Amino acid sequence: MPFSNEGDRVGHDEIKTSRMGMSEDDFRNAANEMSEYIISYYKSLNGRQAIPSVTPGFLTDLLPKDPPNRPENWEKIFVDLEKVVMKGMTHWQSSNFFAYFPTGTSYPSILADMLSNAVSSVDLSWASSPISTEMEATVLGWLGQAIGLPDCFIHSKVGPGYGVIQGSASEATLMTLLAARSKTLSLLSNKYPEKSQYELLSKLVAYSSKYSHSSVERACLMGMVQLHKLPVDENISVTKKILEEAIKIDMENGKIPFYVCATLGTTSCVSFDDVSGIGEVCAENDIWLHVDAAYAGCSFVCQEFRHHMKGIEMASSFNCSPHKWLMVNTDCSVLWVKNNKDLLEAFKMQPEYARHPEDDITIDHRHMRVAFGCRFRSLKLWFVFRLIGVDGLKQKIRDDVKMAKLFETYVKKDKRFEVVFPVHLSLVCIRLAVSEDSKVNKGINVELLKRINQAKEIYLVPSEVEDVYFLRISVGTVACDENAIKNCWNVIQKHADLIFRNSLENGSM
Repeated sequence: MPFSNEGDRVGHDEIKTSRMGMSEDDFRNAANEMSEYIISYYKSLNGRQAIPSVTPGFLTDLLPKDPPNRPENWEKIFVDLEKVVMKGMTHWQSSNFFAYFPTGTSYPSILADMLSNAVSSVDLSWASSPISTEMEATVLGWLGQAIGLPDCFIHSKVGPGYGVIQGSASEATLMTLLAARSKTLSLLSNKYPEKSQYELLSKLVAYSSKYSHSSVERACLMGMVQLHKLPVDENISVTKKILEEAIKIDMENGKIPFYVCATLGTTSCVSFDDVSGIGEVCAENDIWLHVDAAYAGCSFVCQEFRHHMKGIEMASSFNCSPHKWLMVNTDCSVLWVKNNKDLLEAFKMQPEYARHPEDDITIDHRHMRVAFGCRFRSLKLWFVFRLIGVDGLKQKIRDDVKMAKLFETYVKKDKRFEVVFPVHLSLVCIRLAVSEDSKVNKGINVELLKRINQAKEIYLVPSEVEDVYFLRISVGTVACDENAIKNCWNVIQKHADLIFRNSLENGSM
């Protein structure tokens, strides 16, 4: 093959790189060094600053403008792990990280990802990766049983239920909304053949709590359907009555309800919609009910939390994300559907290059997710189940819930603070309550959060529900223990003390 210029010829002649990019000995040494680095990293998480002290664009000064033309040695890259990568890293497993929701990890999951990355197979059909397809079906059956999911959702149990790993809960919501849209439009086209698909689409309306995850609204934008955000009751829950009233109004205005997303464990405050009541309404009106339990669903491995699932058998689909709280690394969010044909009929594509002799007796997962192909993601669930077990996962959940309740006891001893909502699972919602005026309370809590995150001793994020602004303390990182909980509370108290002291000195309180 001719070279473009002499410089290319010289480069090609001089560089002797193996097909794997490194020699076996070099890889063995680098892999050993990396495994020791990972172990040291996890040992360092106790007390490690959660958020980096960098500003946007920090990487520009750390990396060259142009990519390297010639190979560099491993030692130089290894040094840059601390100088470059860790400099801008937010440490989600730090003992000082209390933001968002937990993100899962464990040595068994890391080991599985090592092998998955090594074989570098692509799961796009049974033929392309038989073990990936069948392992996923099996371990998702295990997971469904572990969290108490009804048999109607589980492959090989009752009916055509099936589970598939998605990249995120957002993808699960999008897939179910689009499947519901496809199913509804097909029925409507048969009923109203004179109407165009666009006209029918313009009448579709989906429903979710106004406190459901923003991915529901995003899915509706992508699906080009209207979203009716529902009000909530005093428990921050969507009830049967609330949904019935909204559907009645929309139908009177010529709208066609087709999809409801109920949430078990909202991001803001871990509230739970009334799935049982909502399910009755959906059944009466032939509406797809999707249940988003991305975070809280993990807790259902423990029997004592399964009361939140009441009515789940009425759902059309259900999502739980083990990568949040079940010691599995991202990405591993599971979508179960009661009838796999609802996804297959909506999304099945059969290009010639993806066909195989077993098409008629296997389910190819590419038809049931956003991605055409993906890596061997179920392997880490298999490793976690075998090396940790369901009992180990239960212990993880219970330990974190116990620490959240411990934090709640600290807050209740300080009369300046209040626990805003009931403490469900591993989230505690708190605020300084100094006035009957919500704007005054919001102002002082905004100031408190600003001081806390600027000091970088711990990391928190806020939320606002029913005009109440508050701070979220999310428990569950690898390094979180009772000492971390105590330190978190001490930091919050310290900055509250400074605010009160400054206010007294300035005569504003």
